Amino acid sequence: MFNSVFSDLVDAHSKDPVARRKLADLIRDACVNVSHAEYEPVFSDENVPQVGFFYIKSHGISEDLIGKTVEASKAFFALPEETKMELDIHKTPNFKGYTALLGENTDSNGLGDLHEGFDLGWESAVDSIQLDTSAGAPRDDGAMSGENVWPTGLPGFRETVLDYYQRVLQVGQLLFPLFALALDLPENYFDDKTTKPAAIMRLLYYPPQNPTSFKTDPDDRQIGIGAHTDYECFTILWQDRSGGLQVRNTAGKWVDAVPIPGTLVVNLGDQFARWTNDIFKSTLHRVINRSGAERYSIPLFFGTDYDVRLEPIPTCVTPGSPYKYEIMTAGEYVKSRLEATYAHSAPVASAA
Repeated sequence: MFNSVFSDLVDAHSKDPVARRKLADLIRDACVNVSHAEYEPVFSDENVPQVGFFYIKSHGISEDLIGKTVEASKAFFALPEETKMELDIHKTPNFKGYTALLGENTDSNGLGDLHEGFDLGWESAVDSIQLDTSAGAPRDDGAMSGENVWPTGLPGFRETVLDYYQRVLQVGQLLFPLFALALDLPENYFDDKTTKPAAIMRLLYYPPQNPTSFKTDPDDRQIGIGAHTDYECFTILWQDRSGGLQVRNTAGKWVDAVPIPGTLVVNLGDQFARWTNDIFKSTLHRVINRSGAERYSIPLFFGTDYDVRLEPIPTCVTPGSPYKYEIMTAGEYVKSRLEATYAHSAPVASAA
């Protein structure tokens, strides 16, 4: 297990700027790429590696809602394969719906990922909180435009999953001002870039991995999910007790991000790396389900509005560290990554 930073989100609500700054400093210490001398970690403890991963507690999401969402997830994945395939993710323009076992290949050197998934994006909750004041209006998300798809025959599934989705969005909106402070920016820096929650949530199911595969596949080319970085600004992850999530640290070693009751895991993604010119790290991670049991997890990937251009923050570019990335909108970037991830399982178009 990596020596983790724990962030208690109680102080995210504080009216005391010193308390909020202290919390932002903890996050900064977990996330800043130490190769940028102008952004040295606030804390010099060498036992806390800057891997772009940290745990949060006091996040405000009830264990009851988490439990109901997990049960909804289990009910969906227990459906017959032909029923789930009616929601095949390849049928939608924005990659929403069901991903079959081996349907995803996150590592270009892999042979397909040993998990099933169900993906959804923003949608107003049925009987819950609203984060978007234009909740009833159609949304134009550019390259990522499109609606969610939902299974039939699972009473309460949509309502429960959307309730959890909206609650995690609230947590994400608490984090953006802290990330801004961690970069020595005004707390409201990201406000005008996150007006339409551009967040994808996944329900994930990992079957037990055959123990013999660890001998026949020593290079880990077919595991729960291959080594990858996430595409958005950051990810907020709930994971069950099975374990299996691993993070590659600054020494190039895979270390376990073990489940800790009452916490969620936060990790940085590519949009923050592009915005900050790699001052914020987007770190490789993977899942290998060695538990011998089924594994369930629920990540929510929180990005900037899809029409926002991923241009470098001026203070993150210096003569010694020029900007590294091609500029594009967030929607264009996310869709390009999803297209690459699902390319190997996409139906082959028939010749005319």
